[in-house]
Amino acid sequence: MHEVHSGGCLCGEVRFSVTGRPLQVLVCHCNMCQRVTGSAFSVEPVFMKEQVAVSGQQLATYSYRSKDHGRILEFSFCRTCGNRLGLTLERFPAVQVLYAGTFDQPAWLAPSSHIFTDSAVPWLALPNDVQCFKQHMFNADGKAAQAVNDVP
Repeated sequence: MHEVHSGGCLCGEVRFSVTGRPLQVLVCHCNMCQRVTGSAFSVEPVFMKEQVAVSGQQLATYSYRSKDHGRILEFSFCRTCGNRLGLTLERFPAVQVLYAGTFDQPAWLAPSSHIFTDSAVPWLALPNDVQCFKQHMFNADGKAAQAVNDVP
């Protein structure tokens, strides 16, 4: 039987559950993630959409065209408290990104990769045991990018 993990927004009007483990857990250091989180990075577990079930109040969305790559990112958030819960990506329509901090027990999510480390804040030490990429982990042509560290 698959494990199930739950989470939700700050006010509790929106709840979600995921079945199984994420495809990966990204730590994104891009300028957009820094701005939308008000922090140094965003921790983003990536699931297939069919792994995610949302209940409660209908989510509001905000569509943003990335200045970096020109594709749409659609952020979802609670209509009552404004808490961002996740986003979907035009480039990868079958996946749902959630934010690690919205899980009831987020400690089960361990980062698998750091991306956009070129824009990471200078006071943050990047890990040696997790792949780190200067930009995205996929090049514009869809091929895997080269990690800047040699993690097996």
